[in-house]
Amino acid sequence: MTILVTGGAGYIGSHMVHALVDAGERVVVLDNLATGFDWAVPKQATLVRGDTGDQAAVAKLIAEHGVDSIIHFAASIVVPDSVADPLGYYRNNTANSRSLIECAVKGGVKRFIFSSTAAVYGNPDQVPVGEADPTRPMSPYGSSKLMTEIMLRDAGHAHGLSHVILRYFNVAGADPALRTGQSTKGATHLIKVAVETALGLRPKMQVYGTDYPTQDGTCIRDYIHVCDLVRAHSDALDYLRDDGASATLNCGYGRGFSVLDVIDTVKRVSGVDFRVETTARRPGDPAQIVARSDRIRAVLGWRPQLDDLTTIARHALDWERKLASKR
Repeated sequence: MTILVTGGAGYIGSHMVHALVDAGERVVVLDNLATGFDWAVPKQATLVRGDTGDQAAVAKLIAEHGVDSIIHFAASIVVPDSVADPLGYYRNNTANSRSLIECAVKGGVKRFIFSSTAAVYGNPDQVPVGEADPTRPMSPYGSSKLMTEIMLRDAGHAHGLSHVILRYFNVAGADPALRTGQSTKGATHLIKVAVETALGLRPKMQVYGTDYPTQDGTCIRDYIHVCDLVRAHSDALDYLRDDGASATLNCGYGRGFSVLDVIDTVKRVSGVDFRVETTARRPGDPAQIVARSDRIRAVLGWRPQLDDLTTIARHALDWERKLASKR
């Protein structure tokens, strides 16, 4: 049988496709290439250009390829953009996911893994935040993902669609073999922006807010290496194949770093003291989000292998150098 990976030409999705192909799985990728790249998809996988909201095309793809599992990455992900364009985010993240879930149910797909986000928690009452803590999104992005979680759980109960919902914290780094990495132009990910600035691809970078109630006044996040995140999806797939019960799980390391911590790490790894400016807060940014990650370790047996901010920064920098050499 075949695994359908939506958004499989994007940053996290392409890492997932490489891991599945490495494991000998049959993979078909559905991506509209709005932010993804066809070259990021390994040749052993089948790439279909299209949208998750096109139900006729998705139904045909599921039937023709014998899809029995879906890993759903395709989404819009920039928090400030979601504040400016909420309806666009609800269309792409929520309405299109509803269409995809319906196709999965009608097409007899057995397993569904959903790429959700820590943004569903908003500003948590306690840190680290656990899966049972209240969900109070601060942005349309977080709300659009939470709505999809609710739909998937309801569809699972009604139609027997086994699923795992993975709530990502801050994903960074790149494939150590440099086959793929974060390649989107104008990306807003902190580590991506910092390594671009270190390499002179940006004249400076900005820190959005230094008056948060944290030790140095900047936001604190739990940064997870993209390859450890992908391993969590592989573990989730194995778990569902072994008839594991549907679950919602945090994907993080359980410790946080401030924006200034990250910038200092990138400066040290790159050897470049690049220019940094401070500016006002961005809308929708919580002060601190760190994962409580004991549940994913217990349920999936997930064991991170790259839990080190220096390693994450180095892999991101190595990938950025490779990208720069292509320009």
